[in-house]
Amino acid sequence: MRLRNLRAAFAAALLAAATLARAAGAPSGADEALLAAFDAYRAGDAIKFSKLAPRLQGHVLEPWVEYWRLSFGLEDATPEEVAAYFSKYGSTYAGERLRADWLKVLAKRGDWPRFDAEAQLFSRDDLEIRCDRVRSRVARGEEEAAAKEARALWLEPREFPEGCARLADALAARGVLSVTDVWQRVRVLFENGAITAAKSALAYLPKSEGPDERWLADAARSPKRLLDRLPKTLEHRPAREVAVLAAVRLAKADVDAAAAELERTLEPRLPERELRYLWSRVAYEAARQHHPQALKWYARAGDSRLDDEQLAWKARAALRQGSWQAVRDAVDRMSAQAREDPAWTYWYGRALAAQGEETGARAYYLRIAGQPDFYGLLANEELGYVATLPEAAYVPSDEDVAAAAGEPGIRRALELIRLGLRSEGVREWLFTLRGWSDARLLAASEVARREQIYDRAIQAADRTERLHNFALRYPVPYEEVFRSYARTYQLDEAWLLGLVRQESRFIAEARSGAGAAGLMQIMPRTAKYVARKIGLRNYEPRRVTDVQTNVTLGSGYLKLVLDQLGHPVLASAAYNAGPGRARKWRAPQPLEGAIYAETIPFTETRDYVKKVMANSVFYAAIVQKRVTPIKERLGIVPPRVAGEPVGDELP
Repeated sequence: MRLRNLRAAFAAALLAAATLARAAGAPSGADEALLAAFDAYRAGDAIKFSKLAPRLQGHVLEPWVEYWRLSFGLEDATPEEVAAYFSKYGSTYAGERLRADWLKVLAKRGDWPRFDAEAQLFSRDDLEIRCDRVRSRVARGEEEAAAKEARALWLEPREFPEGCARLADALAARGVLSVTDVWQRVRVLFENGAITAAKSALAYLPKSEGPDERWLADAARSPKRLLDRLPKTLEHRPAREVAVLAAVRLAKADVDAAAAELERTLEPRLPERELRYLWSRVAYEAARQHHPQALKWYARAGDSRLDDEQLAWKARAALRQGSWQAVRDAVDRMSAQAREDPAWTYWYGRALAAQGEETGARAYYLRIAGQPDFYGLLANEELGYVATLPEAAYVPSDEDVAAAAGEPGIRRALELIRLGLRSEGVREWLFTLRGWSDARLLAASEVARREQIYDRAIQAADRTERLHNFALRYPVPYEEVFRSYARTYQLDEAWLLGLVRQESRFIAEARSGAGAAGLMQIMPRTAKYVARKIGLRNYEPRRVTDVQTNVTLGSGYLKLVLDQLGHPVLASAAYNAGPGRARKWRAPQPLEGAIYAETIPFTETRDYVKKVMANSVFYAAIVQKRVTPIKERLGIVPPRVAGEPVGDELP
């Protein structure tokens, strides 16, 4: 035991020393060589890469270096070369990446025996490889089973990658794709705005069944104009299908105009089945826009088949109108998987309770009660108790932490993140932690916390199922900074921390693709506006990721939107999507905060608001030592005021 403790202490000391060394100075020669090799790989510069690679032998990231080397000539590589890599690094994330690339090369070569052998070892979901698996079955003569799998792939709502395009070509050549199959895919693509992919799919139609290209262009770009000049009859299928596509596009742009066209122009000319399909699309778009006629239009869709997304928006429209029976009807029609979603478990329970079925409601709440998330907290309160932090937290031992720090995958992930290759490091981290026990996850979380890589600490701690450590799950770095600015701007510190946890996971240098920066993910225009508004002198954009500056600007902006909107749920939505949208999403009548949050049209913002408000419950328990019911935090969102402008007054 004493020897193990000495080893653990030594490993912990090494970890601490490495952290201090990394914080201390300029990049080492190995760091410079590694980053230069990565740049050469991305640029496709094999000559430059070959000069750098020998300097990286024995580097902790050697599996990546070798992956980059092989990638330069993978299409010409021999099976023996690739097998040699897999024998050494096959269990790493870089090995998994190479296996994905190699599977696509084998499929392109038509080397199906090797493809099948490697595919059994590949665990990630990749659409192209899924298509290539079906192609392999076709090559083995399993056409009936392959056709069944191919139909599901055929309706993927996006442009096909190369392997899927080859599969579609093979199916078309064998006469498996019918005219109806082609039009079905085109509709799915139009519904999802993938117009270029839809045009590609139409190439599988016989020439006699193809639509007029000018009509198709108008259906995509000027749907109302096309619908206004339709022929009196739509007996020819291409004309009828293009009319349907135009109505789908119009519903996305102007739902009232689409409903009017359905009643005036299309009702006399389309079969009932097509009309019901179009009413389902109009109703879906109307629900996402909080249109008061959404439920009425859903009713006009009759028994038209609705997917889970359409049914979810039917349920949301019903929530806003207080129609609990319609909520039940929508959830009842969802797939089994969708019905198990905590949101629909909770709202189904609420619908039962609203109709006096308390026993049934309680059974639904019990399914999700105790889960440390938005709907778990709400279910707890419906059952009569407010969630608190677990009395006993699992704290990993120093020995366990040292063991986690010594895991090669963890070491590679931390090294990649340290070098600024964050996306690669995050993927390496996620791959390494697959299948880990709660105890090992919390040890990994502690490793990341000590390295001040808080997003990975949170991610690992969030995944535990039975053993929990909420101090790791809800860390409070820069505590004095947040406390100070919460006081300065009279903000709830727990809410502020909950928002930052969702924004950046406390990564001070975080930058989004849209340009948001720092702990509070401030956009450049917003930073400039707030700096001027709060009198922050000598502000320079380059300082936006400085912790003090960023929290000054972010909490100042949060105070501005809270003062303007008057409600933390609205302010949370505004912080993510803008004040104008947050106002617009209110209803003509007061709404429960939970209903407002569930019916936000933007998926990202809907998820964001729910997580921010749930986070604030746990941060209140951690930093304020008090328990606040989530329903109290959500409150009631006030109604829209007639004539009130909804444009953004803040950037």
